[in-house]
Amino acid sequence: QKTYLDSVCLQYPLYRLLNTHCFCLLRNEMGLIIFFLCAYVPKTEAGHCKWAEVLKDLERIKTSKDIDVSLYTANADEDEECQELVMRCFFLETEVIIQECRIKNCSKTQDVWNIWKNGNESFEKNKLTSTKSKKCKECEEYEEKNFTEFVQNFVKVIQRDCK
Repeated sequence: QKTYLDSVCLQYPLYRLLNTHCFCLLRNEMGLIIFFLCAYVPKTEAGHCKWAEVLKDLERIKTSKDIDVSLYTANADEDEECQELVMRCFFLETEVIIQECRIKNCSKTQDVWNIWKNGNESFEKNKLTSTKSKKCKECEEYEEKNFTEFVQNFVKVIQRDCK
């Protein structure tokens, strides 16, 4: 039978361990420098491109033969101030691919789902920052292209955004 005393007996040695080894680093200048470097470096390394996972999944689906759909496809060389809206259009069109895959039971359904999920997560974290200018098009204003061309343009737009 566990008692409250067992919990206290375990917490005190942990407190002593943290106090003597970890917190003492924060009491001097070198410890603080090490702490901030450890906290900062992993973020900069992983943050080189927020779309890296999406690119991997696009590579997996680009050769899919069982996805046959026409999609509104933005141009890869769209104006810089429209870049975020263009990305949103590509992610919106992945919903069409998901529906197509559900109907046809595609082999790449999970990869398409991952693209959509990762895109939405990224947009949730970074709320829409660009304002819609008159030169930016709505998704439906772009030309409909086949799946292969859609993926090629999607990859180009992501690579442009990651530079």
